[in-house]
Amino acid sequence: MVSRISLRQLEYFVAVCKAGSIAAAADHIHVSASAISAAVAHMERELATQLFVRHPVQGITLTPVGQLVQEQAQAVLALSDQLYTVASDSSATLGGALRIGCFVTLAALVAPELCQGFARANPQVRLTQTEDHQEGLLKKLRHAELDLAITYDMGIDGGDIAFEPLATLPPYAIVGAAHPLAGRNAVTLDELAGFPVVILDLPLSGNYFLSLFQAAGLTPQIAATTTSQDVLRALVANDIGYCLANIRPKALVALDGRALVPLKLVGAHHALKLGLAWYKGHHMSKVMQAFCERSRALISEGQVPGMAFEPAEIAP
Repeated sequence: MVSRISLRQLEYFVAVCKAGSIAAAADHIHVSASAISAAVAHMERELATQLFVRHPVQGITLTPVGQLVQEQAQAVLALSDQLYTVASDSSATLGGALRIGCFVTLAALVAPELCQGFARANPQVRLTQTEDHQEGLLKKLRHAELDLAITYDMGIDGGDIAFEPLATLPPYAIVGAAHPLAGRNAVTLDELAGFPVVILDLPLSGNYFLSLFQAAGLTPQIAATTTSQDVLRALVANDIGYCLANIRPKALVALDGRALVPLKLVGAHHALKLGLAWYKGHHMSKVMQAFCERSRALISEGQVPGMAFEPAEIAP
């Protein structure tokens, strides 16, 4: 029996599932809300089942059957993308779909040069970029929603996710310009533990930062937590507390213009590895291999796009 549901209708349906409403999906994929609504209605008629529960104010939620249909729809779309991948692998020109995930705090630093630079150099490649925390990226890799992820080695234990390390990023401290330790070039974790700290509380990331204190037998004085890198830097710049970080943006100011002071963290502390992750069961296409090669050329020990590697020298 020939399917009477098109790939385009499946794309619209999945877009609604991810966005949580038809209006939000329309804004995200730049298609009219009426076209998306018609596609969803058509699928419900063809499948003779209700896929969504409509809420007048809160958008829509998937029915239990709708959740199963979403999983299958995503699998079908992933298989359709493989048609382009097969054609690209047999051609001298790179082409097809490439879905890149990026750890949310890294995206503003590495994605413009790495991802969009790759897309400009290979116009036949349909590159899409997704930012997420570590748990979200690993889940998307396992569900074939992403081909590759630029991320850390957190939560990767050699199971079904492959990881290629490219750079080592040890932790360091950041304080505001008014902090008592702002005139130092380096500090120990013991010295910092006497001051309030702000924690970046993303899944796995928060545990990582807390583990640094636990390994040193220290209990941090947590002043605030946040899931936003920009909010974290603003809180530190406004002297709410210091923070620990692994990425080193070249800009030493928060979004409100207040200064930030990086300090070397003395001692042996668990460093994160920055690199590429992918699902081991996923075919490594030619376009994926080309992106990996570009990543290796741009990211290495002591070199990451948009990132500094030594705290600025602070005058005594």
